[in-house]
Amino acid sequence: MRPTGTTRRGALAATGAFAAGAVLAACGSDTDDTAGARKGSAHGSARTAADGTSSARTEKALRTSASRTTATLLARYESVLRAHPSTAAGLTPLRDAVRAHLAAVSPGKAPAPGTAPSPATGTAAAPAAAVKELAAAERTAADTYTALLADAPGELARLLASVAAACAAHAYLLTELAKETPA
Repeated sequence: MRPTGTTRRGALAATGAFAAGAVLAACGSDTDDTAGARKGSAHGSARTAADGTSSARTEKALRTSASRTTATLLARYESVLRAHPSTAAGLTPLRDAVRAHLAAVSPGKAPAPGTAPSPATGTAAAPAAAVKELAAAERTAADTYTALLADAPGELARLLASVAAACAAHAYLLTELAKETPA
C-alpha cells in the first residue's frame, strides 16, 4: 500500500519545479519597469542622468549584497555535501537551485565567487544536524532578501521576492529532510 501525504521525493520535485519557475519568471523581460520611460511620460522624460546613475548604483549594491548572501549559502551546501555525501540525493536539487539564484542575482549576471563559511559556522558532525543548519541558513537568506526588497526597483524586487520565497520553501523541505536523515 502506498503511503498517503507528502513524500520527500514529491516535495523536492515540487520545490525544484517551483524554484525553476520562480527564477524563470523573475528573469523575464523588463517591459513593466521601462514602459513609462519609453512612452515619454512626464516622469520618464523628467528623469535626470544623476537619477539614473543613482538608481543603477543602488541596484548594483543590492545585487552585490544578494549575491554575497547567495554565494555564502551555496558554499554551505557544498560544505555539507562534502562532509555528508549521504545527503546528496536530498540536497543536490536544492543546491542547484541556489546556484541558479546566484546567477540570477549577481551584478552583471556573472556569478560572484564562492564564499566559504566562517569557521564559527562550520558543518555539523551529524548529517541531520547539518541539514538543520542549512534550513536555518535558508531562513536567514530569505529574511535578507526580504529586507532588500524595500529599496529594490521593480524587476529586481520581483526577483528578490521570488528568491526569498524559494529560500522559505527550501527551509521547509530541509526541516522535513532533517527528520528523515539519520542522526
